[in-house]
Amino acid sequence: MLEIHSAVFLFGLSGLFGKFLSLPPLVIVFGRTIFASISLILIIICLKKPLTIKSGKEFKILAPLGIILAVHWVTFFHSIQISTVAVGLLTFSSYPLFVTVMEPYLFKEKLTLFDVLTAILILGGIALIIPSFNLSNNITRGVFWGILSGFTFAVLSLLNRKCVETYSPLIITFFQNSFAALVLSPFLFLERWEIQVKDIFLLMALGVFCTAIAHALFIKGLIHVKTQLASIISGLEPVYGIVFALILLGEHPSFRTLMGGILIIGTTLLATLRQIIT
Repeated sequence: MLEIHSAVFLFGLSGLFGKFLSLPPLVIVFGRTIFASISLILIIICLKKPLTIKSGKEFKILAPLGIILAVHWVTFFHSIQISTVAVGLLTFSSYPLFVTVMEPYLFKEKLTLFDVLTAILILGGIALIIPSFNLSNNITRGVFWGILSGFTFAVLSLLNRKCVETYSPLIITFFQNSFAALVLSPFLFLERWEIQVKDIFLLMALGVFCTAIAHALFIKGLIHVKTQLASIISGLEPVYGIVFALILLGEHPSFRTLMGGILIIGTTLLATLRQIIT
């Protein structure tokens, strides 16, 4: 339980780096994936896990996952940079909405009335966060990019569900981060940016602690904690992020943002609890 809670705490802190770092999202994600990849391969070596891909077909599956991960994190940090940590984290948390819609088609599972109601409630939470339907508003644009981040995370989660049948989550995470760094590298020259020593240390902290170690702790915790319970604990991720954004950045989420967040997180937790009970 301590390992799961520690992992979720570290995941929740990752959003703050979008404000701590004055770098473009592309550069932030590139740095994150580089340091995460280095840390993950060291963890894999220490655990003596095999680091091989069985066939070219599986390589073609793992490589696109890295692209999707890159898009997910770039849109996530862009959302936070143009709006607030709360908006970025909460709109990203809308990913169960997209999972609800896509999962029945991908895995030939039945879409229930409860699933539809869950999706409607999450949509209601998103609607509360949007101050106006005007893209000149920073919060509205932040919501748009946050929803895109949630959508790409939903796609990633569903594809990962297929991959874990063949590889351990730690191996998948390593390849995803490595491919993401490789894909992003050519785009680094499209923007002007300047990195300072403090930025390198911040990127190192983001990649090592909030990515590699967080994933390792979460996966190790699943040995003794049920996946459903871990999913409920994961609902604390935006809570941690919002609380520390308030303490460290002085960001005060609006009443509408808080109400929308409660609706999104509450609905997700309710759906997870229902899965455990049934």
